[in-house]
Amino acid sequence: MKVALLLSLVLCSSHTQAADWPRFLGPTGAAVVKEASIPTSWSATENMAWKADMPGPGSSSPIVVGDKVFVTCWTGYGDKPENKDMSKLERHLVCLSLADGKKLWQSSVKTQGVEDEWQGFITEHGYATSTPVSDGTHVFVFFGKSGAVCFDMDGKQVWQTPLGTGSSGRRWGSGGSPILYKDSVIVNATDESRMLVSLDQKTGKEQWRAGGDMIDLAYSTPSIIETNGRTDLVFPIAQEIWGLNPETGKLRWYATHGLPGNVSPVLVQDGDVVYLYGGYPTAGSAAVKLGGKGDVTSTNIVWQSQSSSYVPTPVLHEGHLYVVNDGGFAICMEAKTGKDVYRERVMESGGGRGRGGKPFYASPVLIGDKLYAVSRRNGTFIIAAKPSFEKIATIPPMDDSQMNATPAVVGNKLILRSEKAVYCVSATK
Repeated sequence: MKVALLLSLVLCSSHTQAADWPRFLGPTGAAVVKEASIPTSWSATENMAWKADMPGPGSSSPIVVGDKVFVTCWTGYGDKPENKDMSKLERHLVCLSLADGKKLWQSSVKTQGVEDEWQGFITEHGYATSTPVSDGTHVFVFFGKSGAVCFDMDGKQVWQTPLGTGSSGRRWGSGGSPILYKDSVIVNATDESRMLVSLDQKTGKEQWRAGGDMIDLAYSTPSIIETNGRTDLVFPIAQEIWGLNPETGKLRWYATHGLPGNVSPVLVQDGDVVYLYGGYPTAGSAAVKLGGKGDVTSTNIVWQSQSSSYVPTPVLHEGHLYVVNDGGFAICMEAKTGKDVYRERVMESGGGRGRGGKPFYASPVLIGDKLYAVSRRNGTFIIAAKPSFEKIATIPPMDDSQMNATPAVVGNKLILRSEKAVYCVSATK
């Protein structure tokens, strides 16, 4: 409880409200809501508070600050078959009213450099993938090769900082989302510059950068974790996990976990241990004890498993790790040992755009004792958060587009996002 409270205080300034969902995976980055009355069924005519059409597609998740919902999208290139001119790409931050979904404002940023072409796996998620983060007075977004941008709560641009225009050999685009630490915003710009970069929140001025060639294909969102009296910036990459000083970016410790390729899921914290998932083509998971100095592989690797999730981040609940992974399997693992408790197919594979794709990109959200897992094209699956598999409900998709975004939860409202619209689910009398 103390660790969770400290992490919440680090990530959220005093300006944000307790009920806010100000970043990817919620206020503590754990995607856990202890109490909320969210329906287990909805449709266009049932338990639907409002729907807001979006100007363009996107894979980023919505955030909520006070009475405002923020979400990013893009237009001008790749969003429609006829839009083939890369120079016309624009990214947008859209602000909606939480009360009724009315669009309050939209701020746009034109492309600042050569983008990855609209082909291959970039079509799986597009050009607006990183989820915004807010301190309650500003909203910070990462627009890939157009850089990090800060807006005030009325949509006025405060600063824009370029963070590189490079690409990995696979040309997959950006993945991770920015996070806040004290007066800085920390951005995963590994695709653009193979770096984690810390920027001053007020000015956008670079404070430090850390990385190198090894950090290629690291798509996870960094984690700020306080344990044993020390705060580390913890970040998983292919083969290794790093613990850095968030003030300077200097490496404090690292451990070799052996998962190759690319890493996308966010770390899951459990006291002084984190669980990491990912890897390609050999996927897996591992538990790693936090802290130490230098190479701590021999002392800090707790367990390793072949069970994994390629994109969705698991949630921790009562000693078990739960995820509906990108293969369409619901997995429950014993957190202390890494042993599978169950592995059950929720739906058949497929459901991505063009290539057939992976059926889940969104991470599950734990609400009370239920997991809400949004698939890309086959609706939302509600599963009991207990060590025996029980599928409570399957809710059909709201439209014919993909849903890559993890939901936000505020009060008794569930905010969903597809490539076409934002939906607010709330129980109606």
